[in-house]
Amino acid sequence: MRPDERFLNKPKSFWACVRSISQTGGYTQRGGSKSVKVHDLASMREAFKALELRDEVLRQANGKPTSLAAELMEYFQYRADVLNNHVRVKLMDVDEARQVFSALNAKLRPSRAVPMNKQKGEKKSEAYLTGMVNMLIEAHAEGLPCNYDPRSLTTITENGVPIRTLARRVDGAFPTTVNPVAVWEIKEYYYTTTFGSRVADGVYESLLDGMEVEELRESEGIDVKHYLMVDSHFTWWECGRSYLCRMVDMLHMGYVDEILFGKEVVEEMPRIMAELVQMVRDKGGVKAEPD
Repeated sequence: MRPDERFLNKPKSFWACVRSISQTGGYTQRGGSKSVKVHDLASMREAFKALELRDEVLRQANGKPTSLAAELMEYFQYRADVLNNHVRVKLMDVDEARQVFSALNAKLRPSRAVPMNKQKGEKKSEAYLTGMVNMLIEAHAEGLPCNYDPRSLTTITENGVPIRTLARRVDGAFPTTVNPVAVWEIKEYYYTTTFGSRVADGVYESLLDGMEVEELRESEGIDVKHYLMVDSHFTWWECGRSYLCRMVDMLHMGYVDEILFGKEVVEEMPRIMAELVQMVRDKGGVKAEPD
């Protein structure tokens, strides 16, 4: 999933309104519905009043929405549509993920070992989403190296001197963790039974990384692509729809370049890798980084 250009380059005050309205008026429909909520003018004004904010910035004297309110309603409609009608059907649970992983593994026959998940007993198995990502990278990297499991922080250098080092270890870097053209994070939670703080923290970790990448781009003019891959229909859709909303917000705030939901990994990774390979070629190639 790539961002809708209509909502890129909005001021941070716009996203402050999105967050305030969402957290006060709700991210999802209340009751039995499992759909993401579309805020209209009335619900936005109610949220502003509840927070003791000036709701006149949303409604003109003639009762019509202001330009800010119209833009907010357009975004809320988009966010609900893309989540309710697109993301929901792309997310997989463990049985479907296992089938897609097995089919891809049989087709691509990767040379690298597939990492295992962190479960125990009957739940211990390959990390299906991570395995799919790694297999597709290997298949489409055109022989270029990739760090599939960085054990060091990502560093950007200039004239052999670090100018930025990210605070967290990412889940992958292409082609290396030193001056990569892209980094990514993978959030697969196939075996969770509740939406706990560990899952929520994963979203905020991606936000932190995205803010650092944004600062690097704005201050130094260096663009490192930042991707997020997530899966588990139960975890994200049944339990964490509000966090899916936050991800879509984060995408349009420019903190991630693309988010791949479930089956989108198989659909979009070949294109993404073609773009990244070309970026590396344009920079003159790179030496392999030790594992």
